Amino acid sequence: MPYEVNGQSIECDDHGYLVNIEDWSEAVAQAIAADEGLALSDRAWEIIHYLRDEYINNGGNQPNERHMVKHFSSAWGEKIDAKALYEHFPRGPAKQASKVGGLPETKRKGGY
Repeated sequence: MPYEVNGQSIECDDHGYLVNIEDWSEAVAQAIAADEGLALSDRAWEIIHYLRDEYINNGGNQPNERHMVKHFSSAWGEKIDAKALYEHFPRGPAKQASKVGGLPETKRKGGY
């Protein structure tokens, strides 16, 4: 079922991932997050933008949680663990944040 954003219908696949990455905007992200039952904090946005940057500017890279923990421990200036990421994306930070970020579904094992 497509997402309705600002009077436009945004196409998604059967799992709710955008069909066209170019359709993404922060308004679309808000619609996907609402569908997922999420409220997006500043840190959630940082996670989303990091994943988008990695995918778009690093050859389709989709970091796993271990790499995300390492990156955000450095970026946030504090030692974190995966639990800190799950606070923002309880169904799996790598998969759920990618979904909200308009990225393709990762084919790694695990997640939802």
